[in-house]
Amino acid sequence: MKKHNFNAGPSILPREVIEKTAQAILDFNGSGLSLMEISHRAKDFQPVVDEAVALFKELLNIPEGYSVLFLGGGASLEFCMVPYNFLEKKAAYLNTGTWAKKAMKEAKGFGEVVEVASSADSGYTFIPKGYEVPADVDYFHITTNNTIYGTELHADPQVEVPMVADMSSDIFSRPVDVSKYICIYGGAQKNLAPAGVTFVIVKNDAVGKVSRYIPTMLNYQTHIEKGSMFNTPPVVPIYAALQTLRWLKAQGGVEEMQRRAKQRADMLYAEIDRNKLFRGTVTAHEDRSYMNICFVMADEYKDLEADFLKFATEKGMVGIKGHRSVGGFRASCYNAMPVESVQALIDCMQEFEKNH
Repeated sequence: MKKHNFNAGPSILPREVIEKTAQAILDFNGSGLSLMEISHRAKDFQPVVDEAVALFKELLNIPEGYSVLFLGGGASLEFCMVPYNFLEKKAAYLNTGTWAKKAMKEAKGFGEVVEVASSADSGYTFIPKGYEVPADVDYFHITTNNTIYGTELHADPQVEVPMVADMSSDIFSRPVDVSKYICIYGGAQKNLAPAGVTFVIVKNDAVGKVSRYIPTMLNYQTHIEKGSMFNTPPVVPIYAALQTLRWLKAQGGVEEMQRRAKQRADMLYAEIDRNKLFRGTVTAHEDRSYMNICFVMADEYKDLEADFLKFATEKGMVGIKGHRSVGGFRASCYNAMPVESVQALIDCMQEFEKNH
């Protein structure tokens, strides 16, 4: 039976990325050595990093004066590194979900944090709008896609201060005006690579401005100067990221990814809205995520939740159970998700509806 991978992360990757990485794990570049056992300083590996950085800059149209880093620790470490490097006095945060809240918590250890708006009282079912960002903040932090609650910012906010963004789960799914940001970061395990590497896009002249001492490993300047090679980087995930970046370019880049993302999301949301057994959880339809499509059983069919999960699993749907904190269902449709898998889930929902 074909499996349809809707896991929220680690998640689906293009098949050719998996195969090429697997091949390199057996024999990297005909060296007779595995990718897992070569030195990160091997002459054959530096071109991998260089090409990955170049493709990052090309695909996202990153302006001059920015560095692309491959680090460890996931987005969770960036919650700390961002204020360590950029928060001198005050920062603004938009509270749109669990990860935004965690980022805000870490920042409070480094200076004043202003929560400009929050949708927490409504269960994070929409993206707040009409808020004001203080003009005197060091930066404004956003989480562009909220994997647990299924909301997403589909465009860059229009503000007058430098921005920082956690783009863990929607990077490369739409064009981004990088010039608006001093830092964009994310764990790679959703749209880029297996878990183990974190990407950071940082504006070079924005670092080195805070007065505090920053530990060497937590200082962006360290990694800018050493080209992500200050310590041993995660070699295998970086290689896989390069293969994904090549795949993205060959598929037509972020504009094509955006078209596909909207196509998949429109199909599945249409079925959720049509099917009387289910309902979407995001109240503001314009804020519905293209990446993480969240839904639950309609109230009168709540007792069928376990039955549908079992039925869908038997049909080859993998990872559609909602996050443990919210329940229900979540179909994560990242860049590598084929439209055929979305159609398979729709067919599954329709068959379950007929049976009940």
